[in-house]
Amino acid sequence: MERQFSSYEALFVVDLDIGDESVKAIIEKFKGMIEQSGKIVRIDDWGKRRLAYPINDKNDGYYSLITFDAPADLPAEINRVAKITEGVMRAMVLKAVAPTAKAPAAIAPASDEAAPAAPAAEVEAPAAEVAEAPAAEAAGNLARVGCSRRALIFDIERLV
Repeated sequence: MERQFSSYEALFVVDLDIGDESVKAIIEKFKGMIEQSGKIVRIDDWGKRRLAYPINDKNDGYYSLITFDAPADLPAEINRVAKITEGVMRAMVLKAVAPTAKAPAAIAPASDEAAPAAPAAEVEAPAAEVAEAPAAEAAGNLARVGCSRRALIFDIERLV
């Protein structure tokens, strides 16, 4: 019987103090683990980046994202090996979820009656008007009353 494969993404942050060759060797180690029991779909080496917060008093790390198809037991094994591998600052393996389209503006009712097309057009029209409202005006109004940047982002997202 053939094993069921799922799509996963693994992100590794490797310490730069161990040297460029060691960084590449660690990434190759995890690539090899994945290739033994799965299939690599894509590898994105993001390279040296500044961390959002210091980890072990380090501010920079080497990021690598690997997208792969594998059986369900492989992500746990990758996490286990990443925790005990010297030089791996952080590692995360997540099940990849296909992006979904935005939900339609009007959902058909559960009954057998067909929904009229006119209300759907009415629902879309106000959204277009809101999208045309200048975000700069909203930002200026919030700044005048002393709102924080987070409140500004929340307010703009609520309008759109």
